[in-house]
Amino acid sequence: MRQQMPKQDPQIRRSNFEEVAQGFTAELAQAEAKRCLNCKKPLCVEGCPVEVEIPRFITLLVTGKTDEALAKIKEKNSLPAICGRVCPQENQCEKNCVLGRKGEPVAIGSLERYCADWGRAHQAAEPVCTPTAAMRGKVAVVGSGPAGLTAAADLALMGYEVTLFESLHATGGVLRYGIPEFRLPKAIVDYEVGNLEKLGVTIQTNVLIGKTLTIDELFAIGYQAVFIGTGAGLPYFLGISGENLNGVYSANEFLTRVNLMKAYRFPEFDTPIRIGQRVAVVGAGNVAMDSARTALRLGAKEVSIVYRRSREEMPARLEEIENAEEEGVIFRLLTNPVKLLGDENGNVTTMVCQKMALGEPDASGRRKPVPIPGSEEALSVDTVVVAIGQGPNPILLQGTTGLTLNKRGYIEVDPETLMTSIPGVFAGGDIVTGAATVIAAMGAGKRAARAIDRYLSEQK
Repeated sequence: MRQQMPKQDPQIRRSNFEEVAQGFTAELAQAEAKRCLNCKKPLCVEGCPVEVEIPRFITLLVTGKTDEALAKIKEKNSLPAICGRVCPQENQCEKNCVLGRKGEPVAIGSLERYCADWGRAHQAAEPVCTPTAAMRGKVAVVGSGPAGLTAAADLALMGYEVTLFESLHATGGVLRYGIPEFRLPKAIVDYEVGNLEKLGVTIQTNVLIGKTLTIDELFAIGYQAVFIGTGAGLPYFLGISGENLNGVYSANEFLTRVNLMKAYRFPEFDTPIRIGQRVAVVGAGNVAMDSARTALRLGAKEVSIVYRRSREEMPARLEEIENAEEEGVIFRLLTNPVKLLGDENGNVTTMVCQKMALGEPDASGRRKPVPIPGSEEALSVDTVVVAIGQGPNPILLQGTTGLTLNKRGYIEVDPETLMTSIPGVFAGGDIVTGAATVIAAMGAGKRAARAIDRYLSEQK
C-alpha cells in the first residue's frame, strides 16, 4: 500500500502559512521505497524531464544509503527539495510507474523530497566543480527561476564561469514570488540557491537585462553565450468592465505581494495587502488554488474558485484541489464572470456571472464552455483575484533587436539546440513554451546547458 504523507489538520493550517505537507519519516520512506520493483526498463525515468535515475536512488535508499541516494538524484537534479514539493509527479515519473497500472504508483516525489530534506538536516556533501586555471568559457544566465538555476548549475559543473542575473532583489523567480510559503518554504529556495553559489556561480540581483544591460553589452564585456530563462510573468486579464476597480488583483501581483514582499507578515514587513471578507478567484490552475488558499490564510471568511468549465477540466493538480476543498474553498463551476461592479468609492462589490454548459472540445482538447442565456447571477465580493494565466515577460524581448518571437510573443528557438535567432543566445522554460511546470523548465535548462557546451566547444 502506498504510504501517505502526513499533513497539517485543515482547520489549523487554513490559519497559518506553515508547510502543509510534513514529509515522510524514515520509517515511511523505507516502507514506500521497498514498493519499487526496480524495473529493468524503468519507464519512470522516461517520464522525468531531468532524467533522474529513479530506481537507482530508491535502491540506495532501501539499503540505508540516504547520502548516496541524494548524490544520485543530484547527478541530474540540482533542486530536489523543490521538485519533491511542487512538481506534478502524477503526470510524469509516477504516471509511468508499472505499479500504477493496477494500483498506486511509487511515491517518487515524496521519496525525492525525503532524501533532499535529509541532506539539508544532515548537511550532506554537495556536488562540487573543480576550478581550473582557465575556465572553459564565460556564460550569462538571465533569470533565476527553475530554468536559469538548472542551467547555471549544470554549466558550473561543466567548468564554465557563470553569472546569474536576476531583475528582482531576491533569487528564485516563480519559486519565490509565485508559490506560497505553505507549499514551498522560502528557506528551501535559499538553501538550493546557496548550493548554486557553492558551485562558483556569481549571482547579481537588481539587474534587469534589456534595461540595465542589453544582450549586446553582455557579449561586449566578455560573455561568450547567454541563456534566457525569464519566464512568463505578464498577467492576463478577463477583458470585462470593472477590472480597474479597487480590490481587483492579478494573481501575479497578489502572490508577489504575499510571497516575495512578505505581506502575510505585515506590519513586520512593509508591504500591506487588502483582503476582504468575500474573495473570488477566477481560474482553476495551481496559481488559482495558491491564491484561494492564501486568501483564506489572510483572514477572508469566504473564498470561491470561479471557473467556467467543470471539475474534470480543472488544470490544477488533484492534490492542490483536494487541499483547497479540505480548507473550505468553495468551487463555483460552470460559472463565468461577465462584469464587475463597484461602489461610489471605486471598490469592487459584485461579480456578475453567467452559467455555462460544455460543448464540443476546443483547441486545448477540453470541452468548450457555452453561455446559457438568461442565467446571470450576482456574487457579492470585495476582493477579486484573476488567475487565468500569464504571458511572456516583455522587458528583455522589447530591448533585444534581432530576437525572433512566435505569433504568441514567446521566443522562437531551434527545437534541438534551444538556440534563438541570435547566435550564442539560447532560451528555455516558460519564455519559450508559455506557462508550464517547474520541472519542465528545469528540463529545458538542462538541455540548454548541454547545447551551450556543444556550441562553445565547436567555436573553439
